[in-house]
Amino acid sequence: MKSTAAMTSSRDVAYEKIHEMIVSGTLAAGSPLSERGLSESLGIGRTPVREAIKALARDGLLEISPMRGTFVRQLSIDDLREIHETRLALEGMAAFLAAERGLTDELRRCAADLLRIAEEDRQGRLDVALAQKVGWEFHEAMFRAANNQRLHEFYRNLRVQNGLALQKVDGYDAERTRAAVLEHLEIYAAIEARQPAEAQRRVWEHLSRALQVRLRVLTPAGTLN
Repeated sequence: MKSTAAMTSSRDVAYEKIHEMIVSGTLAAGSPLSERGLSESLGIGRTPVREAIKALARDGLLEISPMRGTFVRQLSIDDLREIHETRLALEGMAAFLAAERGLTDELRRCAADLLRIAEEDRQGRLDVALAQKVGWEFHEAMFRAANNQRLHEFYRNLRVQNGLALQKVDGYDAERTRAAVLEHLEIYAAIEARQPAEAQRRVWEHLSRALQVRLRVLTPAGTLN
């Protein structure tokens, strides 16, 4: 029989893997889940998978219905609004502090990657998946540049607890990705120029535009108004 520590470790691994499948869009909102199927595909026992599913449900990513089974949760517009407001506060402050404290090598590397992506786009070779990946890396780099551990921890908790709100969206197409690359470079320019208020404003604008795409996925008429 496995020890309690081994069971806990397996459950944590199952949680992380299923969480990543949800956030990446591999498991789309509304998708039914099978304990047996997940256990077989992940190579993890049924019991830790079951415990991981319960934990994901407690964190708001899954819905467990005795009659219907387990499904990836659908987010409401109110959910997205609340998470958006929290992100504005956290990321705006991170940009402000990063601009006060100055550039880091990590931010410079992200900016160089974004510039290469922008150049490839001009040549008709935009890699949407890569651009979105670098975009997330830029946000993480900005928090590290802010050098405020508690602020960064709040942000990471938000991403863990609200993975669906940050899930890859099919409607986030090449046009929006192209604009997002330029928006990240504008944030970088404000940080480089040591303009905290401008960096904060650019982040707010970037996040609000990104939210509108997610709202349109939920409903064609979805807005913040």
